[in-house]
Amino acid sequence: MRRACARLLAFGTLGVLSVAWMSQNAAAQMPATTAPAASARSNASAASATPSQPVRLAEKLSPHDPPLIEYLNGLGAMPGEHPLMPALRWARAGLRRMEQIRDYSCTLVKRERIDGELGDYQYIFCKVRHKPFSVYMYFLGPPKMRGQECIYVEGANNGKLWGHTTGLKARAIGTVSLNPRGMIAMRGNKYPITEVGFLHLTRELIAIGENDTQYGECEVQVFHGAKINGRSCICLQAKHPVPRRNFRFHLARIYVDDVYNIPIRYEAYDWPREPGGPPLLTEEYTYLNVKLNQGFTDLDFDPKNPAYSFP
Repeated sequence: MRRACARLLAFGTLGVLSVAWMSQNAAAQMPATTAPAASARSNASAASATPSQPVRLAEKLSPHDPPLIEYLNGLGAMPGEHPLMPALRWARAGLRRMEQIRDYSCTLVKRERIDGELGDYQYIFCKVRHKPFSVYMYFLGPPKMRGQECIYVEGANNGKLWGHTTGLKARAIGTVSLNPRGMIAMRGNKYPITEVGFLHLTRELIAIGENDTQYGECEVQVFHGAKINGRSCICLQAKHPVPRRNFRFHLARIYVDDVYNIPIRYEAYDWPREPGGPPLLTEEYTYLNVKLNQGFTDLDFDPKNPAYSFP
């Protein structure tokens, strides 16, 4: 629960946010928030190619699904209602729809603050299947992680993940089975592989929102025209101005794809370390190049897949 709160917003006033995925000479660049009066840019290097090509283009979801903007604008908070309630209504309806998605592939770009230190951007090609919940990950970057792979299948391998490193260590150690929540698997990660994906993210955000509706001091804003990798999104921003024991974040933003109607980016910030200082980024996650309903089979989540490099 505490984790999910952290995934929701960013700092300052947002007009348009653009996250660009640019592949040139094995480099990827991620522009940060672009506001009317200021902009910031973060650069990160990663390999550009994914290990396999998607089967087909992403499918557009049913046009009858209620879009986020309808909930946030047309069905705004009623008099005396908590400002988060319209978003919660959308999220609950969207959750039922997301549960009908069979599987998808994407490039996950993440950055997390662990033990007070903000880590590098990580670029991961992912395959996700919802039933049984299964995840395949291939690390594209940073360079020190490129080529690492891991697989988790719910109910298989005694609840453990399969993983391998690269180079001499891979040849010496081979493929290992790890507790997904154990010290080794969690090193450098805030969340286990069992919580990957926008379905888990939506569930966590609902839990956080339900908790926050018990309290006041919550400012909610909606921004149109946000862009994630060129895709149009609605940005929902929530802010708790004053640190309270009941709140898990200071500022959070979630970006919902206008076509897919799913969250494809989440950012969360803690309160400034000093009065008047900038909010402190705690985590950010972006799902790029999402391809829905690829028809994955058990082989896609099998270390013996000849397309993979498990030693």
